[in-house]
Amino acid sequence: MIRSIDTLSRNFDILQKKQENISANVANINTAGYKAQEIIQSTLQSKQMANHLGGPLLNQKNDIGSFTFGNQIDEMYRSFDQGGLKGTASATDVALQGNGFFTVAGTDGQTYYTRNGNFTVNAAGELVTQEGHRVLGIDANGQSTFIPAGGTDFSVDSNGNVNETGLQLMLTEFGNPEALTSRGNTLYTGQGGTASMGTTTVFQHSLEISNVNTADEITNLMLVGREFEANQKALNAADETLRKAANEIGKV
Repeated sequence: MIRSIDTLSRNFDILQKKQENISANVANINTAGYKAQEIIQSTLQSKQMANHLGGPLLNQKNDIGSFTFGNQIDEMYRSFDQGGLKGTASATDVALQGNGFFTVAGTDGQTYYTRNGNFTVNAAGELVTQEGHRVLGIDANGQSTFIPAGGTDFSVDSNGNVNETGLQLMLTEFGNPEALTSRGNTLYTGQGGTASMGTTTVFQHSLEISNVNTADEITNLMLVGREFEANQKALNAADETLRKAANEIGKV
């Protein structure tokens, strides 16, 4: 009985994490460049169960079959599938189609990667994210620098070349983007990035919308709700069994 309650407790923990994950996806449906995250779970290996109630004296080992003690979370998987593109009126809104990521210099000195091109301009006239991280570019010598975006004539072509500056957006690709570490606010860190070589197209006056599938998230939320209900019923049944057992023992 205690084993059953432990199993139910583990299931409740997993369902709680799944519900939190669904909530995060739904909350970011309108966040540019957001990539949906999914929880991958598996069933724990079954264990052979036995008691020692066999034989005429009820003292011999008696195999009673196998039992599975619930599920476990294997990984948090983030889908980097392409999101749709949405046109905007802002010249500093930039979208990517392809495998590349914008490369930005964090205010904390860390280099980040993002698909969120909802940029703005800081007091120094530099292109920055909404959090103030400066967008990086490369010059003719391949050196990294910050992108100037002051004034009213900022423009960027489909290859990421910034008009009349001799600079190009620094776009970085990863062979396995799923291995990137999320740092929140659509920012990621990771190793092994390489310069995007013609596989990513840049669109000005556009944003890549979230790749969250609303219908799938609603379905997942309903399934989690039903699992919660089923586990709650099982827990209530276990509690009732323990209560009756305690009362009967107390009468002996």
